[in-house]
Amino acid sequence: MIDSHAHLDACAEPVEGVLERAVEAGVRCVVTIGTGLESCRRALELAERHEEVVAALGIDPHRAAEPDAERVAELRPLLGHRRVVAVGETGLDNHHRFASAAQQLRLFEEQLALADDLALPVVVHSRDAADETAAALARFAGRVVLHCFSSPDLLEPAVDRGYYVSFAGNVTYPRAADLRAAAQAVPADRLLAETDSPYLAPQPVRGRPNEPANVMHIVRVLADARGVDADELADSLAANAAAAFGLHALGDLGAESRARA
Repeated sequence: MIDSHAHLDACAEPVEGVLERAVEAGVRCVVTIGTGLESCRRALELAERHEEVVAALGIDPHRAAEPDAERVAELRPLLGHRRVVAVGETGLDNHHRFASAAQQLRLFEEQLALADDLALPVVVHSRDAADETAAALARFAGRVVLHCFSSPDLLEPAVDRGYYVSFAGNVTYPRAADLRAAAQAVPADRLLAETDSPYLAPQPVRGRPNEPANVMHIVRVLADARGVDADELADSLAANAAAAFGLHALGDLGAESRARA
């Protein structure tokens, strides 16, 4: 299994223990996310230190009014590292509104251009901004991963355009029937699962800090929603993540961790 989105640099516990538990749960790779320049450097350091970790690097919409938003060019050399698999997370957020819509869109478009130039997929954060996100992505021809999918209004363009759609712990919540219905509608080869660690712990461990090992709770809920075997779905989701992020080019991810286990 592959956890397609985690913030390992934000986990309170030592990463070594977090990854050890992930491996024991059957997770062979974690995509750790940078959300600002310092976060990106920490994510890249983790990917260099741990064979089972790769990194996606970006400046998220919450920082669109901060100094990092004026320093997108500094991402380019970091994105050239062989352990980097995507640009992001980046996108639009009309819920928290830490920055204006214009500031967010400019930052989003700059990173989409960077992803296009470097031929990297883009990891997209979209909250209460389905129409605006779809419009911005219409001009991007590369691979798209919609992280922590929570916008049913974005489902139709996502399916039509062949985006990867990633579900997090909130799909397991009792009142999230709309998200489970969306998970049923995503084509089998475009479905992903993530923890968004240390946030959004799935229902069985809700209220505690999240971690990549908990992705298996999400897999079981997705399997139940789709009426398929959970182990088979985990294999399918791992193959999807490998395709989305080009992980096959990195070889046998997590081999050293499996040997230690």
